[in-house]
Amino acid sequence: MSKKKNLTAETTLKIRFSEVDSMGVVWHGSYVKYLEDAREAFGAQHGLSYLFVFDNGFFTPLVSLDILYKAPLVYGDEVTVKAIFIETEAAKIIFEYEVINAKTGKLCVTAKSVQTFLNKEYELELYAPEFYLNWKKEHLK
Repeated sequence: MSKKKNLTAETTLKIRFSEVDSMGVVWHGSYVKYLEDAREAFGAQHGLSYLFVFDNGFFTPLVSLDILYKAPLVYGDEVTVKAIFIETEAAKIIFEYEVINAKTGKLCVTAKSVQTFLNKEYELELYAPEFYLNWKKEHLK
């Protein structure tokens, strides 16, 4: 039995002043953008970009986002955000994330997101689109 690949991608970011609160700690809402940056890096690295999905006639809106805050990040910190693709038979794209302080190696945030497929008429797809099944066959060998 062959083991499937565990597809991941990482991006490194520097915490900007506009992303912190009055205490200099990263505002909780800023993490949503960091996770988006990791998904974009994943798409670019593994051929599943938003434009690729769109060009195949679909949108993939975020329908669920869980974030667990474990340790603070502050203005000037550098972080590595890792996106891990989670295989599912459902018509969904699922990622888990790790946000790590690049200097200390400390895990600061874990998260999970779920995206579904909508066609160009904004109708929910109950089955994974053919292009996505083909992408999975090619990339999850």
